[in-house]
Amino acid sequence: MSESSVGTTPNADASDGGDNTKLRGEFARSLARGGMSGVQVISWDTAQEVLTPMRRELIEQLRESPPDSVRSLGRDLGRDKGQVSRDLAILAEHGIIRYDTDGSAKKPRLTQDHLVVEPVV
Repeated sequence: MSESSVGTTPNADASDGGDNTKLRGEFARSLARGGMSGVQVISWDTAQEVLTPMRRELIEQLRESPPDSVRSLGRDLGRDKGQVSRDLAILAEHGIIRYDTDGSAKKPRLTQDHLVVEPVV
């Protein structure tokens, strides 16, 4: 199992002093050992803040059919490119997506195959 196959949200959860971030990392590694590789674990608070219905739609589209550009993603979803860009920027800030570049095109991609919200209790 490589470190690239598991992940935690890099920025949003820094306020927990690192303890919960460490636990999320351990949870992701446990899932990988159980056969679920390519996992990113995010906190409940981050999920509540970041995973709006429109952003979940973006994530699902990225999973099903990775686009050639932000513009084509917006077109595929019937959404304004500017709003799609803003939503993608928030997802990128939380480490859920990254951009691959191809010339002038920015191709949004999921950073991991699976996005898991940490257990609440």
